[in-house]
Parts: sequence; C-alpha cells; structure tokens
Amino acid sequence: MDEVFRALADPTRRSLLDELFKADGQSLTTLEQRLPMTRFGVMKHLRVLEEAGLVVTKRRGREKLHFLNPVPIRLVHDRWVSKYAEPWAAALSGLKTTLEGATMEKVFEVLIRTTPEHLWEAIADSEIRKQYSFNPPPDLEGEFATSETVEEEPPRRLVQTMKALWSPEVASYPATTITYEIEPRGDLCQLRVTHSGLTEAMSAEIWGGWPMILSSLKSLLETGESLNLKIPQEAIDQWRAEKDAAGTAA
Repeated sequence: MDEVFRALADPTRRSLLDELFKADGQSLTTLEQRLPMTRFGVMKHLRVLEEAGLVVTKRRGREKLHFLNPVPIRLVHDRWVSKYAEPWAAALSGLKTTLEGATMEKVFEVLIRTTPEHLWEAIADSEIRKQYSFNPPPDLEGEFATSETVEEEPPRRLVQTMKALWSPEVASYPATTITYEIEPRGDLCQLRVTHSGLTEAMSAEIWGGWPMILSSLKSLLETGESLNLKIPQEAIDQWRAEKDAAGTAA
C-alpha cells in the first residue's frame, strides 16, 4: 500500500484523480488541457497513479483512455477505516459520477494472491460468489437481479449481462455488461472488472458496490474469510415497500 499513499501525497496527482472522478475514461490530451502543466508532466504523474493501481487504462481505437480505479482506496478503507465507519455509505459517497454521453463504463482492478483457476472458480461459481458479495434476503433473491453468461474463456475471461430488479427504478434500466479479465502476475493474479452499458441516469447502486465486492473477494481468497458484506436493512425495507407499492398500483 506504500505506492497508494505515495501517489496520493502529491496534490497534482490528487487533481488528476479529481478530474477522472468528474469524467471517467479521459485521454491524455484531454487531461493535459485540464491541468496547468506540460504533456510530459501529466504523463509522469499518470504513470505513478497507474503503478499504484489508482488509474487503469484501456485502448479505444487510437486513444488510450484513463479510468479512476477506487479499489486500492477501498482496500485502505477496509484495513483501517471500516473498523470505525459504515462501509456501504463510505463507498457510495465517493463513487458518484457525472459522465456525459449515452453510455459509459467503469473499470476496476485488484491484485489477488491466488491462481487463475481459483480466481476463475470464485467469479464463475454462483455459490462461491455469495460468500463475498451482497446477498438479498430470501424473499427478494429471485427478483433481485438476473444474469446471463455470454462469453467464457476459462480461466481468463468471463462476460455476463446483468439486469437489476431490486426496485422499480433499477428495473427500468436496460441490462448492463460485466467483463471479468484474469491476468497472472507471478504468484498474483490481476482481476480487471469492466462494467459497461451504464448511463448517467442510472443509480450508483448499479455499480457502486464493486470496490467492496472486490475487496471482499481478495480477503476470501487470501485469508479464507470474506468481509461479510451486508445490504443495509433500510435499503431492503425500501425495496420491499416499492415492490408492494408497484404491485398495488398494478
């Protein structure tokens, strides 16, 4: 975690993260125009942020786009802050986005000390996934969300669609796509999760939980214990009330 703290210590690098927080998926040219420094200076700071895992990049045509990756900050939070603060509220407060455009995507990365085969099993097996994810109560489980696998290349790549159903609001959203990519790094594995097909109008509930889920997955595979993530009871009560209201109106 030393790299994370070193990267965050510089105000210019924090400004770059702020810019990506405002609008994710920016090119070097765009970021250069937003900061009072040379292109080389921006590249240098982005390199430090990439080495710390706070920024991840994706190629789109000729452009190299930069995405804010909040997972390392989440890991810091889980190690120290979560002992004293409510994790659900802490994560969502720092993950709201205002990207312009019809659709957008969020990219998350985490390094886990495990094998590609074990990591693949953890993300592909629905029963194992329940151990590190948020799980609805039994009366909402069948209507919480649906998913469908559209591509799989074990143990490297898994693509699934996800249709949220836990409230009338999210049920009105179109299905989104989640791509898991596993890359061995010595005795570690890098897991990249790309959540695409998102829109500005969508609630952060759709994608805001990823830093916590990936942190919980890392803990499960490395220590045998997950973070025991729980959906806040007030959220469950609200979903039930909205479901009952929708049924009454029908």
